[in-house]
Formats: sequence, structure tokens, C-alpha cells
Amino acid sequence: MRKHIKLHARRARYIIYKETLVDFKEHFWTFIGSFTGIALLGLLNSEYFTLYDNLFIIGSFGASSVLIYGVINSPLAQPRNLIGGHVVSAFVGVTVFKFVPCDVWFTSALAVSLAIVFMQITKTLHPPGGATALIANIGSAKIKALGYIYVLSPVLSGVLILLLVAIICNNATPHRSYPHNKKWFKFWKRSYRYMRHQ
Repeated sequence: MRKHIKLHARRARYIIYKETLVDFKEHFWTFIGSFTGIALLGLLNSEYFTLYDNLFIIGSFGASSVLIYGVINSPLAQPRNLIGGHVVSAFVGVTVFKFVPCDVWFTSALAVSLAIVFMQITKTLHPPGGATALIANIGSAKIKALGYIYVLSPVLSGVLILLLVAIICNNATPHRSYPHNKKWFKFWKRSYRYMRHQ
């Protein structure tokens, strides 16, 4: 029994030690990626919208940045999840807002819950997607007025910018690799080459 307890204590110390190691290269590239991604969105926002609209920056992009720049090997941070999770959730959020004439508390809960289910069905689970669906229901009047355009911009266009920055920053050094599944990256490379030759 004593050996068993010592073994568990040793494992716990090792896990705590590994989790609290400071890897300056990792933190540097996490900072560079998230700063560049959000700064680009902010720059576009300040160029094309007034300071009071903030249409191009939505709160869920901050949460996505944590995943795609800080936890790059997580299945929830992969491009399919990033793009699909936000787009599916935005579509669900706008649909609920347009077609369910109820109080905000009900439409908000319904939009987030349906977004989670649809992300699970489409295998695009991305936790910030829940916030994207919520914003479609509780956002400013200008965001609500966008309707389904909200799905394309700011959601899809913003996510594509974050993804592009993630691919560049997360592959800038040999010890980081994104996306985790390179098949996805090869698919887009082949598609690009095909479109160029058409």
C-alpha cells in the first residue's frame, strides 16, 4: 500500500513539474501568433468600421486564439474545428434569432445548445463557437442587423485570418507543427494548385 501511494505521489509531482515548466520559445510564438491575429482583425475593424461598432472583432475570437496559438495540438484547435465550429454556430445563432420570437434568455440558451449539438454532429466542436452563436443573439443592434452576413463577415473572414496567422506562426520553428493533421493542409495545397491551373 505504501509503495502504491509513493508511486502515485511521484507521478503527481512529475505531472505538476511538466505542466509548470516554462518554455520561452513556446510562449514567444504563442504571443506572436495571438497578437498578430487579433491585431490584424483590429486593424481591419478600425479601417472599415467606426470605433463604436467593433463588428470585425467578436469575443469568441479571443477564445479561439487561446486554442489555435496556445494549445495547437488539441483536436478542438484544428482547422476543421476552428472554421466549422464558428460557421456552424454563427448560422445556428442567426437562424434562432430570426425565426424564434422569444425573450433573449430563451433564444440565447437555445442558440448555444443547438450550436453545440450541430458542432457535435458535424464533428467540428470548437468551444468558442458557443460564444459565436450567443453573440448573434445578444450582440449590438448592428450585429443583429447583419443577419446571415454575420456568418460570412465577421465570422468566416475573421476565422480565416486567424487560421492563416496560425499556420504561419505555428510552423515558424521546428518544434511547433500546425495543423496537427497535415492531410488537411495537403488537401488545401492541392486545391490551390488545381485552381491556379484552371
